[in-house]
Amino acid sequence: MDQCRRSAYQLIFFMKFIFVPFLCLAAFAAGAQDTTMLDEIKDTTPSSQKVYGIFKSTRVINAHSVDMLRKGNLDFRILHRFGFVNNGIKEMFGLDEASMRMGFDYGICDDLTIGIGRSTLRKELDLYGKWRLMQQSTGEKATPFSLVVAAGWMAWTEESFAAVKPSAIDRFSYYVQLLAGKKFSPEFSMQLSPVYVRTNTPLGGGERNLFAAGLGLRYKVSKRMALTLDYHPVLSGLSDNNTNPLSVGIDIETGGHVFQLHFSNATGMNERAYISETYGKFFEGDIRFGFNLSRMFQLGKRKK
Repeated sequence: MDQCRRSAYQLIFFMKFIFVPFLCLAAFAAGAQDTTMLDEIKDTTPSSQKVYGIFKSTRVINAHSVDMLRKGNLDFRILHRFGFVNNGIKEMFGLDEASMRMGFDYGICDDLTIGIGRSTLRKELDLYGKWRLMQQSTGEKATPFSLVVAAGWMAWTEESFAAVKPSAIDRFSYYVQLLAGKKFSPEFSMQLSPVYVRTNTPLGGGERNLFAAGLGLRYKVSKRMALTLDYHPVLSGLSDNNTNPLSVGIDIETGGHVFQLHFSNATGMNERAYISETYGKFFEGDIRFGFNLSRMFQLGKRKK
């Protein structure tokens, strides 16, 4: 009997000697594995997520938006404006008159877009660059809004019949614009876009320096349709003949592209033209129907 008890005690001691260290080692390994798994989850979970498609287009209507082209994207864009609707049936409600801007925009990288355009109004050539300083994001390290700066140069090339012919410098204009935009919800976006325009020889002897505030709004009413507003009240330098440019429209998303239909009192489609040469009074019926068309091309390898 004593021998049996000694054998049992020896077995229990042996089991303690073998299994207790084993259980401790297993617990340590399990803890280490949990820590590793937590670290992996932490590494693979993004601290923030960038917000895209604030306005779904690089233009609200006339003005730049905070949206940018992706790297390698080439956007062939046609902007069209007809005559005043209140001209009536004799001018087919403005359809007999038209002005146009044709341009190419290219994404150097996700945060830098450049563009060139040609307008029929004053036969004007324009160049611009747009650089994103900050992009709206959500998550742990959220950025509340997107911030973009745009700057451009314009030159009118139509023949001058003035007694004193303008020099090349006289034909130049410049602008710089700051755009701050935010997507408040999947339906509603807004941006503020103050702009400074310098015209070396204003048409009709107006002010050379103009400063305008800017407001852009977008409200999504369905899966593929949104209402837009583009308004630039001129705060200083506006001549008596000019009015503030106001445009309202509808954006229609079609297969990754946006087709824009709108009504505006502005004829011009670059910053100098619509800021300093808008003559129609929107709420007195001086409204032009227009549309913006774009066709996107991918140059080089598509970014994954």
